[in-house]
Formats: sequence, C-alpha cells, structure tokens
Amino acid sequence: MLEIKNLTKIYDGNVQALDDVSFDVPDWQFTAVIGLSGSGKSTLLRCINRLVEPTAGQILWDGMDIATAPQEELRDTRRRIGMIFQHFNLVTRSSVLTNVLSGRLGYVNPVWSLVNYFPKEEVERAMHNLERVGIADKAHVRADDLSGGQQQRVGIARALMQDPQILLADEPVASLDPVLAHSIMKILRQLNEEDNIMVICSLHFLDLVQQYAERAVALNEGRLVFDGLPQEIDDARFKEIYGQEAERIG
Repeated sequence: MLEIKNLTKIYDGNVQALDDVSFDVPDWQFTAVIGLSGSGKSTLLRCINRLVEPTAGQILWDGMDIATAPQEELRDTRRRIGMIFQHFNLVTRSSVLTNVLSGRLGYVNPVWSLVNYFPKEEVERAMHNLERVGIADKAHVRADDLSGGQQQRVGIARALMQDPQILLADEPVASLDPVLAHSIMKILRQLNEEDNIMVICSLHFLDLVQQYAERAVALNEGRLVFDGLPQEIDDARFKEIYGQEAERIG
C-alpha cells in the first residue's frame, strides 16, 4: 500500500503545485492521475520518488516515509520504483541495449557503465525485457533511429531492469499518436497484471483512463477533486476536473 498523506509542494515564487493531497494506492493497482496541464500530475509522480522534494506531507510505503527518508534509504527505495518519462529520457547516441542496461545501475558496479561492460546475465536480462516490449530486434540500433513509440518501449524496458514494485509513468503517451498510445498503454496494463506491479500513470485523455485504469485520481490546480472508478466520471465531474469550458470527445 502506498499512502499519500496531506502532500503539499510549493515551488519558488510561492507557486503551489500540490495542495494537501491525500489518497492511498493498493498494491498491484493501475491508477491513473488525470487533470489539465499544470494541475500537479507530474509534480505528484516526481514527489513519490523524490525527484521533486515535497514541501509538506507524507509518502508512506513499505514501512518508511519516502518524503523524509535519508539519502541512503532513499537510494534503496528508488531501486524498486521505475520511472517512465513523457520525452523518453534516453541517451540518443547510444544503442537501445545500452539504454536498457542503464536501468540496472542501481544494482551493479557503476564502473561497468563507464567502459560499457555489463555481465552476461545482465545483458540477458536486458534482452528479455526488450522481448517483452516487442523490440528485441532493435537492441543494437541507436536510440535516435527509433520512432517515438519504439523509444518509449525502450524506456519501459529500462524501467523493468530495476525489478520495480512501482512504475511511475509521467504522461507516457502524450507525444504519441492514438494507435501508438494504445500499444504503450497495453504494455503497461500487461505488466501490471502479469508482474503485479503497481502502476501510477498520469494521463490527459479520459478514454485511455477508462479503458486501461482501475481507478482515477484527478487534480485541479493542485487539489484532489476526484478519487474513484473512471466510469464514475460523468459530465458534471468531467467539468469539475477539466473546467466548465471543457467538452468531452467521443
């Protein structure tokens, strides 16, 4: 169980990104975080693994408070929290295989990465994860020679190298066309179901939320405005989340 309690984040200039947000995520659940751009979705995900430092509140998981954990304990916790980024965050001049192996750096001697050497078992692990996301044939291709959808598959395979118990996916399909978006969402859902990985995925589009997520948490100007089943988001709740001017598509 991941417990978010009264989480608040105020950036420099008194910009409030999160305002007293509280909710729980059971183990193995696929939860979507929804809302407009600037609603606090990315900040929330990045607070969970402390890429962003919370201003106040608690993030309780596996017997510790991530929000206040010392760096040594935080390093161990981050090993078990995979992160998937909107813009992929790959080393584009490096091969797909090298990018995937970089997800293992929390577990192996970092010197190996400097000489681009990894033990055979780690290479086999990387190839297995590339097979799972459907691009093992691209292992020795430079990352910048891939399409956007393929690059995101590399990002997922890299996150899998951590053997994560939680996957944080920050707008993973925002830069992809609808067909590719569905292919990525299917992979995330499959990992959630087959590996019992908790997935917390920030999304813009409600149709994706309703098709793939078990639960939706909605933010508006940093405040929690909805927590429930995606199918419960009727027109009134839709406008509360996205604003009175918003119109549903489909």
